Amino acid sequence: MNKFFIFLFFFFAVTMTAIAQKRVLIFSKTQGFRHSSIEKGAQVLKQLLDKEKITSDHSEDAGLFTDQGLKKYDAIIFLSTTGNILDETQQDAFVRYIQSGKGFVGIHAATDTEFDWPWYNGLVGAYFASHPAVQNAKIDVVDRKHIATKHLDPVWWHKDEWYNFKDVKEGLHVLMNLDEKSYNGGKMGDQHPISWSQNYDGGKVFYTGLGHTEESYDEPAFQKHLIGGILSVLPKK
Repeated sequence: MNKFFIFLFFFFAVTMTAIAQKRVLIFSKTQGFRHSSIEKGAQVLKQLLDKEKITSDHSEDAGLFTDQGLKKYDAIIFLSTTGNILDETQQDAFVRYIQSGKGFVGIHAATDTEFDWPWYNGLVGAYFASHPAVQNAKIDVVDRKHIATKHLDPVWWHKDEWYNFKDVKEGLHVLMNLDEKSYNGGKMGDQHPISWSQNYDGGKVFYTGLGHTEESYDEPAFQKHLIGGILSVLPKK
């Protein structure tokens, strides 16, 4: 009898672990410029998620964007996606997915995506407008309590490609702001958010404008920024 109860204990323990397992989709389809850092970024993201015991899939197949195809994922990461990557039916499935309480993470060129879709503009928070050459810049860490930024000092110097944005949504919770006096080519003035979070249409959102270069994905501070952002959007179960 004791052996039977021990078996039941381990059976339910394994079952509950499987049920609680989080799963994330890394999506990197491009219809415009394609970043050479995508493959490196996807590899690093999978490693970071593995350490958190989170299962991940990397795909560029928009056919996954159906109610059934997205159901198994707790969050979707748009990793430097560009252009119009979803048709109307796939867009509708994505909307329902977010409305169900799931999470969204946008990395770098996720803001260079779906320019003709207002709902997506609201989700990602802004659209890419232009950028100067890759260079070092000073980042002011506005929120040092958020899981994606709590490891950072108040000032973070980082080398990347710095986006200027347009159609920036009001009310975003800004995590980091660029100091345009620290580099050449900024066009937004004192208010130049480069990472933010928000609740949107039932789901949670995190965006970071960093991640253009392959080298950035080797930087521990950026890795912590990424995994913190992902963890922040996962629905609680």
